[in-house]
Amino acid sequence: MKKNINCNDEMKKCDENKKKCCCHEHEHLNELEHLNELEHLNEHENEHGEHSHNGHSHEHGHNHEHEGKELSTKGLILAATLYICGIIVEHLPIDSWFGISQTVHEAIVLVLQFFAYIIAGKNVILNAISNIMHGEFMDEAFLMTISSIGAIILGKVEEATAIMFLYQVGEKFEDFAVDKSRHSIEEIAKLRPDHATLKLENGTKDVATEEVSPDSIIIVKPGERIPIDGIISDGESFLDTSALTGESIPKRVCAGDEVLSGSINIQGVLEIRTTKQAGDSALSRILELVENASENKTKSEQFVSRFAKVYTPIVVFAALAVAVIPGLVTGFASGNWNYESNWSIWIYRALMFLVVSCPCALVISIPLSFCGGITSCARRGILIKGSTYLEALAKTKTAVFDKTGTLTKGNFVVTHIHATNSEITEEELLALATHTEMFSTHPISTSLKAAHHDKCCDTVVLENVNEITSKGIKAIVNGKEVLAGNTRLMNDFGINYNECTEHQDGTVIHVACNGIYSGHIVISDEIKDDSELTIKGLKSAGVENIVMLTGDNEKAAYTVAAKLGLHKAYGQLLSADKLAKVEELLKELSKNGKKRGSLIFVGDGINDAPVLARADAGIAMGAMGSDAAVEASDVIIMEDKPSKIVDAIKISRKTLKIVYENIIGSLGIKGAILICSAFGITNMWLAVFGDVGVTILAVLNALHLLKKSKKC
Repeated sequence: MKKNINCNDEMKKCDENKKKCCCHEHEHLNELEHLNELEHLNEHENEHGEHSHNGHSHEHGHNHEHEGKELSTKGLILAATLYICGIIVEHLPIDSWFGISQTVHEAIVLVLQFFAYIIAGKNVILNAISNIMHGEFMDEAFLMTISSIGAIILGKVEEATAIMFLYQVGEKFEDFAVDKSRHSIEEIAKLRPDHATLKLENGTKDVATEEVSPDSIIIVKPGERIPIDGIISDGESFLDTSALTGESIPKRVCAGDEVLSGSINIQGVLEIRTTKQAGDSALSRILELVENASENKTKSEQFVSRFAKVYTPIVVFAALAVAVIPGLVTGFASGNWNYESNWSIWIYRALMFLVVSCPCALVISIPLSFCGGITSCARRGILIKGSTYLEALAKTKTAVFDKTGTLTKGNFVVTHIHATNSEITEEELLALATHTEMFSTHPISTSLKAAHHDKCCDTVVLENVNEITSKGIKAIVNGKEVLAGNTRLMNDFGINYNECTEHQDGTVIHVACNGIYSGHIVISDEIKDDSELTIKGLKSAGVENIVMLTGDNEKAAYTVAAKLGLHKAYGQLLSADKLAKVEELLKELSKNGKKRGSLIFVGDGINDAPVLARADAGIAMGAMGSDAAVEASDVIIMEDKPSKIVDAIKISRKTLKIVYENIIGSLGIKGAILICSAFGITNMWLAVFGDVGVTILAVLNALHLLKKSKKC
């Protein structure tokens, strides 16, 4: 059963420019734009059930319903049978077999073809009449009706039937394509559990996920999906996270680990303390992102919308010109005004113009292609907020990375402690830095806490904590003013510090107490396992400039860059500095006033929000648990693997390749057939192929992206 899309609610979201397109194009384009709004449509059908029909009836952008029903599969088969029987009877010598006249023979053929025409074309004709009554003349139903009736008037009943029959075949393919695309989104929607087992003081209760508030305890048994994001409070197990990340290898989890909704509990019973509402959980956000992805239109889609607005009227008027002008010229030149020898030829060619005139191949296949690309990425744990960013990924020429947590693991470990003040020991230096960073959520703070195990932390008095962005922290620790951060922080407060000359590959935390430099702590990070593979993949994909920007010291930045083979690296950058560097890199892509490719930025999505917003496509790594990351970025990699970016670029390029194939192929074939029609080189059969055949080919080409193959 197809979904019923009501124009009163839905068309407010559609572009006003599309109102003049042919209504058939509207109705399928609207389906593609809103195919993801599943729950809304179900509710809408319940509220407006009186508007639904049996079959494929739905309201479109002109605020009226189709009068006729979509031809059923049985009806299509019956029409095909009668049509084929008509052709067979026409070529069999039944007049000699049964002793009937040639006139009766022709009448039998005509009846078979006529009934096939009525079955295949009745709903199309009714739709055309309905649309004319509402002021719509340039829709495909009108064009097919005029073309087929014109063919009948010219004595081409067989070709008139072929027009309607093949048009209905094209409709079936288009519906199949839209349904397949909708089904791909429904598969994601089905991953979201509707109920959760809530733990109470006197037992458990099965409740709707919407009723579970944050900080509740839910129980997830083996084989069940986690309904809401949370932290495991008891139990351990393995989770199948493939629905979120595309990774098939189970992930081991235990008490204290964060888990995301949509994951399947494979082994033990888990008690999970929820951290979010059901609507804010990971899987809900995935579905929301995919649903809203159609709102961001690419230049290709905008071109199709503008093109469809003018293409059909131009071709219709061209057909009118072909029908009238040559006949007039020939008539005045030769004095021959005979219908059969003059006018019928040009009218037939004009009818072929009408058949070819609808740009359905573009209007259907282009949005379908982008929807398929976005859905294909979502299956692999790559969430793209719109086709605009899919196109930006495909054109990537410059890739910019943050370092910590993006190319490196962010698992900082204290490797060296250098106390330069004789009054403070190394243990005391570590304690001062740890206490100052006590309430920070930065990975460096976590590593300091892991290295410091002094029980005096319980009695520390921490006051006036001031976290200075991209520099460090100033705080009063047990009455002492302590500074802990990078060299910029030391310079801001006029502290004479010592450079660490022994260890160049780590992050250096400088510490000052009461205005006197106390020493520094070296914290080292590890490069992620697939970071090197990512850089190689980007280079092989034709990315010309790979850059790393970090707030870490320049020596540490250069060390990581050298290991990974990056083109450039910049260290000791504040957020504003990173933004300035990205602006410079964007200018390099726009030499001579023409932009050559796009720039992507990959970061954690929180500290780098300005840069993420400025890039052509901002990518957040493993950040589905962060609200700030979801808001700031255009692309979200669910799994903490930078190599997924290479997959995203490959899928986006495949998508754009299909889009360009459909645009060039459709326009090329239609243009060639129009020219041939004008000169009488072709016939109605080829004209029908130019409309229906090209649409089917374009749709089938677009459907490649919805295949479940794991290959990019």
